[in-house]
Amino acid sequence: MRIRSVWLTKFVAWLVVSLMKLLFATCRKRWNIYPGTNGWDPSLPDRFLYSVWHDVLFFPLLMAKPHNGCALTSRHQDGAYIAETLRLLNVGPYRGSTNRGGAQAVRQLLGVAEQRQHITITPDGPRGPRRTMKDGVAYLASRTGLPVVPAAFACRRGVRIKGTWTDMLLPLPFTTTYCILGEPIHIPANATREEIDLCTRRVQEAMDRLYARVEDWAVGRAEWPSIEEATPIRNAA
Repeated sequence: MRIRSVWLTKFVAWLVVSLMKLLFATCRKRWNIYPGTNGWDPSLPDRFLYSVWHDVLFFPLLMAKPHNGCALTSRHQDGAYIAETLRLLNVGPYRGSTNRGGAQAVRQLLGVAEQRQHITITPDGPRGPRRTMKDGVAYLASRTGLPVVPAAFACRRGVRIKGTWTDMLLPLPFTTTYCILGEPIHIPANATREEIDLCTRRVQEAMDRLYARVEDWAVGRAEWPSIEEATPIRNAA
């Protein structure tokens, strides 16, 4: 029975990845990096800790080619499907939780940071509340030295698949997808509990601002910037 479940997980992941690749291939992709700033700062390190909400997880995986990155997934069954999906997309999965600095996950990701890999985390998972920041991102950033890059995604036309605590956003074929990468947020090394809480609120506020902007663009309440980043981003998650 265990072997069957493993192969079922692999098959479901392969099917999902194949369909998602086909779907996103039909979509127009628009990027904006650090809106309101002078763009990419060459003095920044070339590896980051990306913060992505759980309900748009497919967007960073399929809007750009993954580049030397990994992602944290839960130990629940849905995490098993996500982990296999990540492998098929050439993203290294790590199973665990960063809630309150889960020891095993932190040790794994500290090693990942030393290997100069990007890290992507869905800080509202695995059980929510939806789009509510937990302290794992700020904790890991403090211990790894990686700046946190808030990332926001939306689409002009899409559907939402209902889940137990959140829903999954998927674009409709031939629509336009949007991404904003926010300005990196630096977390103090070996931050105290009070500093972690403060930085967690700071990342939450940055995510909220970015999503308000990207969703305005997606529904046409605001015009897309005149200078568009349409080429692949070398540091994209």
